[in-house]
Amino acid sequence: MNLPRFYPIFDHSDWLARMLPLGVKLVQLRVKDRPGAETRDQIRRARALCTAHGATLVVNDHWRIALEEGCDWIHLGQEDLDTADLAAIRAGGLRLGLSTHDEGELARAMALGPDYIALGPIWPTILKKMKWHRQGAGKLTEWKARIGATPLVAIGGLSTARAPEAFAAGADVVSMVTDITLNTDPEARVREWLRVTA
Repeated sequence: MNLPRFYPIFDHSDWLARMLPLGVKLVQLRVKDRPGAETRDQIRRARALCTAHGATLVVNDHWRIALEEGCDWIHLGQEDLDTADLAAIRAGGLRLGLSTHDEGELARAMALGPDYIALGPIWPTILKKMKWHRQGAGKLTEWKARIGATPLVAIGGLSTARAPEAFAAGADVVSMVTDITLNTDPEARVREWLRVTA
């Protein structure tokens, strides 16, 4: 499966409204700690925006709403796997991306036949507190050798300067959050990312 190499993650559909017109073709909506109705509205709007711009939407975590709203992709962290109904996800035709950080998580993830594997944080990240400080680009090479044709997503501390190293090490896709959302000119940053990953 060939995925676009640039995969930004945003926490609100307003970001998609700004960035999809620039040419983003793969995007994740990560809605956290919002009421159910608001979460659904965000996913519904994001799906409509992605449809309008010919982009692929990946919904983080909220697999029930993703199914009900006719979405195509879901991303689950390891803790989400404990409660998700994987049979329902597959029966509903959702493609599945999974986070991994160590050998045990990779084995668990690969047993589920995922549509991509994410590894992180490759470099230190400010997004959230994690027990894994830095995996390093070398681990991408290791993971890619293990997962073969399954797309490998590098996440954590990514920048346009580091992207070539991630690709050279084996990543198929690079993903980022704060490199865009905390930038003084997010649109310019996205244009730069699109150039680097073209």
